[in-house]
Amino acid sequence: MFLSVFDMFKIGIGPSSSHTMGPMVAAARFLDAMRASPFEFHGLRGSLHGSLAFTGVGHATDRATILGLAGFRPDDYDHDQAEAALETIRETQSVTPPDLPTLSFNPKDDLVFDFGPNLPGHANGMILMATDSQGDVILQEIYYSIGGGFVMTEAELASGQDTDEGAPIPYPFKSAEEMLQMAETSGKSIAEMKKANEIERGGTENLRSGVARLWQVMNGCIERGITQEGILPGGLQVKRRAKGIHDALIAERGTNLNAPHKINDWISVYAMAVNEENAAGGQVVTAPTNGAAGVVPAVIKYWLEHVPGASESEIETFLLTAAAIGGLVKFNASISGAEAGCQAEVGSAAAMGAAGLAAVLGGTPAQIENAAEIALEHHLGMTCDPVKGLVQVPCIERNGLGAIKAVSAASLAMRGDGTHLVPLDACIETMRQTGLDMSERYKETSLGGLAVNIPNC
Repeated sequence: MFLSVFDMFKIGIGPSSSHTMGPMVAAARFLDAMRASPFEFHGLRGSLHGSLAFTGVGHATDRATILGLAGFRPDDYDHDQAEAALETIRETQSVTPPDLPTLSFNPKDDLVFDFGPNLPGHANGMILMATDSQGDVILQEIYYSIGGGFVMTEAELASGQDTDEGAPIPYPFKSAEEMLQMAETSGKSIAEMKKANEIERGGTENLRSGVARLWQVMNGCIERGITQEGILPGGLQVKRRAKGIHDALIAERGTNLNAPHKINDWISVYAMAVNEENAAGGQVVTAPTNGAAGVVPAVIKYWLEHVPGASESEIETFLLTAAAIGGLVKFNASISGAEAGCQAEVGSAAAMGAAGLAAVLGGTPAQIENAAEIALEHHLGMTCDPVKGLVQVPCIERNGLGAIKAVSAASLAMRGDGTHLVPLDACIETMRQTGLDMSERYKETSLGGLAVNIPNC
């Protein structure tokens, strides 16, 4: 099994990897299918199903799909160009994707929110259609946005197609147990094994430059977030708080009798800064999703700014270790809130952050696996119930608390020798089973929980 560090950490746009990035990626794939087709196309239509319908407006799913059909992609997204394109599409009721003719597309009529039963493959489903001059559908595809920006067609999902394609890798672990066995046999750390796999697939320079770019975007997101003020979009009137908290923490530096627990405010503010940027539709790194994008960057920032001896030269170790754990969760369970609740998003992110921190603190593979298990275990059962379908409440604060849990889990694991009762594999399987048992109301549909108990929403 191989999921690259660049699969688990993708540069994209807010507010959601599954509801914003995924539909944009799906639209791009559909355009590619149209380019490869012999048919002559005149129009486009689409429908959003399941969670993509119920919380699609709050997650900007319609906006992302429209832009995707116009040729935009998450990895090179330009906000100003996108806004101009949306205005043109509304005026002309058409899109002109690169290397395709101008296609009739009226967003108001041709993109339908279907609130009926989910499509059979996944809670995040969408159907894209291309039509001929008479309006008849001549090309159609069902796509599923399965979390973290990953997209599969109906056929790919039904066939169980593995994301692992390419040259054999030296350490193909599919479980935490296999990972620990390979580490013991090889004498390598988790990061070293993951690095060897990455180099086999993408080369040394691609890994070095790519990881540096990931941290650049993560850190840039934090720095933007702690300088911005105002109200987040969407209608909830949620005020940005990261700048105010950060300014207060800076002002309190150097004062006597600072309470030790204040470090939690630093960890939280780094995470909240990222998720406020995400809520505003800014550039973020999925880690492993947009809804949980603040946890891993916050843990790294905490380590760099507050832990003696920390060095940016070890960020590669952190991210490789975190990606190894995230890959296990995705392969054996889910990182999708629509599929398994927020335990699959913030819970997975906390496990990844805890593992990465334990690694750069000098933890053994067993201690790293223990750190990940502690963090994930104490998110089990967490629901995904975003108020008004926006990635704001409770998502922004939840990232802060997830980062705190990650740091605590790593610290606790480092106090032991790695021996513990509940294996990470058992915890991941429990999370999967809990997600299956969880009511659909609590899986990113905004039909239960906080989403229906907050008045005037």
